Amino acid sequence: MRIDCQSHIFPNTYTEILAQNPHPPQVIRHGSEAIVTYGNVQTFRLQDDAYDPKRKLKDMDAAGVDMALLSTNIPPPCMLAPELGNKGAQTINNAIAELVDTHPHRFAGLACLPWQNPDEATMEMDRVKKLGFRGIMLYSHIGGKPVDAPQFEPVYAHAESLQMPIVMHPTVPPWGESIKDHWMIGMMGLQVDNSFALLRLILSGILERYPNLQLVMPHVGGILPYMSGRIDHQTEVLGRAREHITQPPSAYLSRIYLDTVSPSLQALHYAYQFAGEHRLLFGTDHPWVDMPRFVGLIEEMDIPKAARARIFGDNAVKLFDLI
Repeated sequence: MRIDCQSHIFPNTYTEILAQNPHPPQVIRHGSEAIVTYGNVQTFRLQDDAYDPKRKLKDMDAAGVDMALLSTNIPPPCMLAPELGNKGAQTINNAIAELVDTHPHRFAGLACLPWQNPDEATMEMDRVKKLGFRGIMLYSHIGGKPVDAPQFEPVYAHAESLQMPIVMHPTVPPWGESIKDHWMIGMMGLQVDNSFALLRLILSGILERYPNLQLVMPHVGGILPYMSGRIDHQTEVLGRAREHITQPPSAYLSRIYLDTVSPSLQALHYAYQFAGEHRLLFGTDHPWVDMPRFVGLIEEMDIPKAARARIFGDNAVKLFDLI
């Protein structure tokens, strides 16, 4: 069974809420065209046809993908003004719930939360849990605030208590201005910022305090697998950033699931060596990829048949309680 753990939709109803946001990111209308703008840092055009569920199902069939975990990528509702955050999150989640109800054997849901309003975020988590959502999304910053800021801790505690895995996803960095040239934000900045976010969750002690919290880090772990030795050297040899942790950072990192969204066979083999066959999840980042290519890369990996089956679907079934 093949389960795509990173697949995105972007509801039109959420686009209308983005158009109401009083500051970037927001949607600017030019006739029938919708442009998402992050001020002078980045813009992109929303392509409704790319997110069409019929296209997604067609592409899944062509690639032999049985099920997709649906989420919304960027900009997320945690980037909206506080008065719009809950409305944006519920709009996304309602759209995903409708698709899951229509295609229960093909889709499952990962919920957005209004993280900028922690009380509302925990209430929305309760609501989507009852709707059958399989996890929640966390982006690399929450309206510019770091993910380990104290006001967000109740959300992590609630996610652990509900056994809702947290799936991380990059968004445009607050420091994107310095790398906006040459499309370096998309090329590297997103992954670097998301890696800092996960490192914050480790060094701040959040993973120490919530040992049963499950996290998924996309794109073969960003840069953290490659920097893990240096990070451990900083804490264990030089004694830095040890205030909130009792183990080396690599010990917490070993708890994290990685997804396989990378067009590099070499990177996939390194992720396999780093995380092991039980903590890799197949993903594509649809609709922005050639889905059969990402399936083909897993097929090309020089690994045992049983390990390939775990990566393609068995691990996701267990983590997200899918079947």
